[in-house]
Amino acid sequence: MNTTRLEAFSDGVIAILITIMVLELKIPHGTTLEALSPQLPVFLTYLLSFVYVGIYWNNHHHMFHVVEEVTGGVLWANLNLLFWMSLIPFATGWMGENHFAPLPTALYGCVLLAAAIAYRILVVVICRHPGAGARLSRALGSDFKGKVSIVCYIIGIGGAFIHQWISDALYIGVAAMWLIPDRRIETELKRT
Repeated sequence: MNTTRLEAFSDGVIAILITIMVLELKIPHGTTLEALSPQLPVFLTYLLSFVYVGIYWNNHHHMFHVVEEVTGGVLWANLNLLFWMSLIPFATGWMGENHFAPLPTALYGCVLLAAAIAYRILVVVICRHPGAGARLSRALGSDFKGKVSIVCYIIGIGGAFIHQWISDALYIGVAAMWLIPDRRIETELKRT
């Protein structure tokens, strides 16, 4: 089967995740900057999570440009990724509402770690497929950024219990690393 339904379903789930996160932002009672200050941690976690969801959507979109057909394994691997991504609004809300407390910050890292592993599983399942898998494998190479991201999340989870800013710096650093446009798939598409 082709990728159209998988992409449409994934796009719908991701749009709902962003909607859920933005609905968690509470309108301040008051018209001063002081009225906004209690919402700052919630807004900052929303911003970080919005960036993460955007990165996953962007990479998912690019990845499926080299995939011409999907198998049952790809469908299940994609659902696994969407499951872990669906927990981002919960982890985002808990971390923001509790002002980056250690346990919510560690849980946020666990969700990011699980989503990163799920994305890696999806890549591996696709790469096992003849044709498109070879193209994706060639495009991604050793996937250095993916491996570094997983290590940073693991350190961030533990770091939350030392000082949550360690975790936050690592989570922001990984997001910044992925914000730099990754042209590997686009380069591969131009080859053929």
